[in-house]
Amino acid sequence: MWYNLNHLEKSDSGQVVAEIQAPPDSPWFSGHFPGHPILPGIAQLGMVFDVIRHFGNQDMKISHISRVRFKQMIRPDDPLRIIVMPQKDHAESYSFRIMIDTELACSGLMKIEKN
Repeated sequence: MWYNLNHLEKSDSGQVVAEIQAPPDSPWFSGHFPGHPILPGIAQLGMVFDVIRHFGNQDMKISHISRVRFKQMIRPDDPLRIIVMPQKDHAESYSFRIMIDTELACSGLMKIEKN
């Protein structure tokens, strides 16, 4: 795996919290940008999807992503916390936030479906 999953927990309400770190040697950092590496948005969305799949059916795919906002750049070894919450009125939809310490780095909605 290209990142380290340090902690993962699911609450009774269905909220999932993952603590993740992407090391400097992750291949994602090689292209964005030499000398000033940042984690691309597609990699961030991939981590969110992995967190959702960890507690669900592994045979799923992303069917829709919306309201994504990238607020801060994620750099190598930033301590990330991904918070995923199922949406009560929309089956298989999840709101998510990626935090760097207490600062919001990315947020949005992701809908998944079975392959």
